[in-house]
Amino acid sequence: MELRRKLEILADAAKYDASCASSGTDKRDSRKGGLGSTEGMGICHAYTPDGRCVSLLKVLLTNACVFDCAYCINRAGSNVQRARFTVRELVDLTLHFYRRNYIEGLFLSSGIIRSPDYTMEQITEVARQLREVHGFRGYIHLKTIPDAAPDLLAKAGLYADRLSINIELPMAESLRALAPEKDAPGIRRAMGRMRLRIDEAKEAKRTEGRAAAPRFAPAGQSTQMIVGADAADDRTVLGTTANLYASYGLRRVYYSAYSPIPDASALLPPAAPPLVREHRLYQADWLLRFYGFELDEIMAGGEGGHLDLGIDPKLAWALKHRERFPVDVNRAPREMLLRVPGLGAKTVDRLLSARRHRSIRSDDLGRLRLPLAKLLPFLVTADHRPRGGLLDRADLRRIVAPRTGFAAQARPVQLALL
Repeated sequence: MELRRKLEILADAAKYDASCASSGTDKRDSRKGGLGSTEGMGICHAYTPDGRCVSLLKVLLTNACVFDCAYCINRAGSNVQRARFTVRELVDLTLHFYRRNYIEGLFLSSGIIRSPDYTMEQITEVARQLREVHGFRGYIHLKTIPDAAPDLLAKAGLYADRLSINIELPMAESLRALAPEKDAPGIRRAMGRMRLRIDEAKEAKRTEGRAAAPRFAPAGQSTQMIVGADAADDRTVLGTTANLYASYGLRRVYYSAYSPIPDASALLPPAAPPLVREHRLYQADWLLRFYGFELDEIMAGGEGGHLDLGIDPKLAWALKHRERFPVDVNRAPREMLLRVPGLGAKTVDRLLSARRHRSIRSDDLGRLRLPLAKLLPFLVTADHRPRGGLLDRADLRRIVAPRTGFAAQARPVQLALL
């Protein structure tokens, strides 16, 4: 098979891997030697709305796989055209695309070929050659194989900026049913070993200095979770997410909305949640990590263990807790301002800084290009107070909800991944 056709197949197959953002790594500059560079907050300058990076060469080593996971398009029993890169081909492609300014780094994953150890050896060898043979200093993210030997995973961390291991599904029993060849406890053990090595490298950097400390995945580890392939509700998904952050120090949990594959649909629930569910989960994840919300608070905005698909989780919470509003932008603490629909963390910090010098007025909010129609019913400024009874109106949701097709549908249609 010619190289161009391999690239078409394996780049397309890689679109199901969501966890490819590159923020948080070390800053490296090719002007000091070598090829390529990264910036302190990541090399990727273009992101999709849910945070996915679009400036990495994102491919699979191969889409062939010895496993037969029911939710995977590349499973052993799937009737798809197979392809495989050699290590040399992948190294040359990465360097070629970088020199032509198409990419700034590499995201590499793979199906399992021969064995987990063999596959992991091939993935790691690509990174090793880029670093040691060609002096590549750009960003590298490797999707690791949890069943591979621990020393192979450790070797991968010497060359990669970020490592990730797919948690696959939110419930271990679902993994046993849909991917019996995979081991949920084994995946978590591999993630635990990864965290230990990352923490050791950070501690060595703190005590020995950056130059002397061994390098190991400076951008940390992330994981990917498929939502919609089993019966897990949003509370279960977010509860698993919170546990993963607490247990393994992850930089990010990425969600991937499942769309049924025709010949596997009989094994799976008949009504797969839509991509808008994936978006709402990302928003809820953000509230858990950066806005001080607890899981029970977020879920209180929805019904039956699921988030409200029509509006974002913060607005859903505010509509269920109208007694907490309106909030005075000139007096309220940061914790409460973060709960106002329409105010982000950076905006709140700017408002806190500005109000030390003068009172905030509604015109000031307008100059920040904030969504005033959504914001002002919940906020008091120096020249504005919500009209009497506005927060008690039965149609307040209609007034503040964004004008999208989501709000009018109880169950938006799932967008096909095929």
